[in-house]
Amino acid sequence: IEETTHTHTHTQSLALGQQYSSLGSQPILCGSIPGLVPKQLRFCRNYIEIMPSVAEGVKLGIQECQHQFRGRRWNCTTIKDNLAIFGPVLDKATRESAFVHAIASAGVAFAVTRSCAEGTSTMCGCDSHHKGPPGEGWKWGGCSEDAEFGVLVSREFADARENRPDARSAMNRHNNEAGRMTILENMHLRCKCHGLSGSCEVKTCWWAQPDFRLLGDYLKDKYDSASEMVVEKHRESRGWVETLRAKYAFFKHPTERDLVYYEGSPNFCEPNPETGSFGTRDRACNVSSHGIEGCDLLCCGRGHNTRTEKRKEKCHCIFHWCCYVSCQECVRVYDVHTCK
Repeated sequence: IEETTHTHTHTQSLALGQQYSSLGSQPILCGSIPGLVPKQLRFCRNYIEIMPSVAEGVKLGIQECQHQFRGRRWNCTTIKDNLAIFGPVLDKATRESAFVHAIASAGVAFAVTRSCAEGTSTMCGCDSHHKGPPGEGWKWGGCSEDAEFGVLVSREFADARENRPDARSAMNRHNNEAGRMTILENMHLRCKCHGLSGSCEVKTCWWAQPDFRLLGDYLKDKYDSASEMVVEKHRESRGWVETLRAKYAFFKHPTERDLVYYEGSPNFCEPNPETGSFGTRDRACNVSSHGIEGCDLLCCGRGHNTRTEKRKEKCHCIFHWCCYVSCQECVRVYDVHTCK
């Protein structure tokens, strides 16, 4: 039983799921958020102003996960009204768990950073210590986003529950940090032109985060190339400590930017309540693709059904001077392919 309770806490590390999407619009009672460990509860009370951004960040991470995996057998499904919003999928130390932790931690850092730059909190604001001298033809202006503050908040909140000396905590801490690193490494200058009729006589520039989609694409590549690890036990003064070592010595050792895992994934083809797999029955597939989203692979060799679907669309649009567009409505017939 100890083992079950031990692993189950991990699935709740994203306890701010859909049920907290309304956090921004109402006062937050930290004690009423289920699944928080004591350190997270203290964090919530100390940083109550930025908790809506933390919740928004987790939501952003989940949405990006569902976008990135929309054509995969596991499509980042979440379960409504369940504290462990991904079900048992995160119980195992798989590459799916690695991705979810990375993208959610990145989401929290990203949303907090953005919210601070928008002036929604008194405890944070613009970044003034990363400026340096301006370049040729531009000067500093606007509000530089303080990603280091967002990363700090994410580290405090997401890593608060990863304080055990076991392999799973080590894996989660590593992947959380890999997610946050993507933001710091992709900060860039964003500029605005000033001058008569849009001429660029003067440019003002500020540090900005990349689009979150770019971070999602980057972490999805890291998911595809994630490093498999093995667990090693060491005796230390505080007792047994588990660490991770790369399984294959002839591969390059994972860096702090890589995702790591040490358990194999289920195949996600058939429903299995124990692994959290929903199977791929009735999923839409692409009949013309030979990739993972194609009907052959997505349907796991079971074949697919085809039906026609009528959709109303705007068509024959004409621009009228000045200034509106008129369109007709056309009915188009599409083939929809779903897995058997």
